Amino acid sequence: MSIVQIIIIFLIGLCAGLTTSLTGASAVMITVPILNLFLHFSMLQSIGTSLMVDTLASAVISYTYYRHGNTDIKSGIWVILGSIFGAQIGVAVAVLHVPDKGLGCLFGICLVIMGVAMWRHGLNEEAIAGRFGNTLNFKNYSYQIIVSVILGFIVGIITGMLGAGGGIMILLILIFVLKFSLQKAIGTSTFMMAITALSGTVGYGYHGEVNLLTGLILASGAVTAGIIGARFANGVEEKILTKVAAVVFIGLGILMTVLRLI
Repeated sequence: MSIVQIIIIFLIGLCAGLTTSLTGASAVMITVPILNLFLHFSMLQSIGTSLMVDTLASAVISYTYYRHGNTDIKSGIWVILGSIFGAQIGVAVAVLHVPDKGLGCLFGICLVIMGVAMWRHGLNEEAIAGRFGNTLNFKNYSYQIIVSVILGFIVGIITGMLGAGGGIMILLILIFVLKFSLQKAIGTSTFMMAITALSGTVGYGYHGEVNLLTGLILASGAVTAGIIGARFANGVEEKILTKVAAVVFIGLGILMTVLRLI
């Protein structure tokens, strides 16, 4: 790998980390299409390598929340267990049953959907909670555990197949099923996403679909930008940043889908 390639990959990581820290969108949404379209990684290797990046970046962010007492692993353990097993199913489906072309189109469509949702509603967690209304109520703790495991399993499958979308889904589970406060839900969901992404990374790595060197370079950029971006996030108008990110996701999604269909 040349110096120029290393610099380009690092810059991609910076962009992904900055997007994550300022808008809350997963770095995977940026790294997968770029690795696939411009660096010519296969979709499987793009997702596997991006999950590795997501694991490292999410772990660093979750540690920050942990230091402020906003991570509750014990209460969310059932979602984690479900997502770990679900991620392996998702990887198996992606590796064994979904052709590279189909997987690329599916990811592209998901990017467009995510971009449209961001454009229309933004990524403000309080607004999301308001649109869903009251949290779910359960007759007893056993029902809550069962629902948590099932939902975690579904999140894991989606994450394993596409490498994206799990973070927001876990956040909603913690708020509406386990009734976490918003701040604690964000901190805990970040940690849980790191675990889910790690499970997916191991699955893709087993099949040789993780580029370790590229992943480390991307992760170094993502973590660096994430730390720096978080310091300025509160001073930047979220609405503008969300619109910009939405346009990027829609554009990448359309490009990826069209190129895969040609």
